[in-house]
Amino acid sequence: MDKRRWLVLAVVFVARTSMGFQFQSVASLSPFILNELDIAFATLGTLIGLFMLPGVAVALPSGALSRRFRDKTIAVCGLIGMVAGGAILGISTGLSDAIIGRLISGAGAVLLNVVLTKMVVDRFSDRQQIFAMSLLVTSWPFGIGLALSVEPLIAEAATWQIAMGATSAFCAASLILMWMFYHDLPKPGPQAKAGMRESNISRREVYLVSLVGLIWMLYNVGYIFVVSFTPVFLSETGASPAEAGIVTSLATWTLIASIPLGGYMASKIGDDKVWMFGSFIIMAAAMIALPYTSTIVAVLVIGISAGPAAGAIMAAAGSVLRPCNRGLGMGIYFTWYYMGMAALPFAGGLVRDLTGKPEGIFLFGGLIMVLCASTLALFRFELRRRPAY
Repeated sequence: MDKRRWLVLAVVFVARTSMGFQFQSVASLSPFILNELDIAFATLGTLIGLFMLPGVAVALPSGALSRRFRDKTIAVCGLIGMVAGGAILGISTGLSDAIIGRLISGAGAVLLNVVLTKMVVDRFSDRQQIFAMSLLVTSWPFGIGLALSVEPLIAEAATWQIAMGATSAFCAASLILMWMFYHDLPKPGPQAKAGMRESNISRREVYLVSLVGLIWMLYNVGYIFVVSFTPVFLSETGASPAEAGIVTSLATWTLIASIPLGGYMASKIGDDKVWMFGSFIIMAAAMIALPYTSTIVAVLVIGISAGPAAGAIMAAAGSVLRPCNRGLGMGIYFTWYYMGMAALPFAGGLVRDLTGKPEGIFLFGGLIMVLCASTLALFRFELRRRPAY
């Protein structure tokens, strides 16, 4: 086992934090963007989802690239794309420029995201992997929380374009850290390479990792609905953009604490899939109740209840794949994730436009979490019926 795995995890954490920060920037600045670009909620949802759209085409090839190129090379290329895309978005003056920058950033993030997960899976095993994955997953909401808290303040003090440019600077700092401190594992010997070439991913592995990918996608879409559309909901009820961002960020800051704590509990106590199921059901109930109760209470419940599931889902993906198929398998896993994350924010924005009321978005999010719990039940049934491989 790699003796420097915790240093690697720290570097990976910072890189993935910058990815969450850049993703959330559009939603955090949505009151400014809606006003200046004069766009509808469906268009805003599309702009949010564009960050994920390249993953539909790039995630699977990215996983396959891990058999040909070093993990560090792929990660550096991804961060370069994020720096470039953030810079374009930061100097944009219209919707077309913003779309181009968003797509370039998203393509870089896909390369980065797939390989970062593989880096951690390769270095941690068994129950320790659930905890390590929980720490890794924490980086995404940490980046989102930073964006919710910081980006509106920058935009109010300067412009929303400058706030967007800050995401590029964050990615550049992550690139420097990755270049200086990350190290690849030793290359496999000739026999191991031959075995990798001869090994084909089985249909069973594809099916099971696809189920886990659907769970991960639905779980994230439900959470993203909360952090993407709650700021606008609060702004419509009289809160300032900065106040709306801070209140919404409570779902993120509590999630940052609940993910590692929940991951530790799921790795030590009982069945981790039971923890996951409970998380999904509580999140569904809180989303449906959000427009009708205290927003602060609802987002706190969502942040706390979402924690135990995150690391367990990621570890489940690695557990159904043979080591020689992890790169390609994670590519399949993230393809499902990116398809949903690209399409469903638009669907949520469209529901908001058609109904004219915020309740539609949060009801839709609750139904997504119920579907997530149902997919988990199917996955658990399949594992009990027959082992992964």
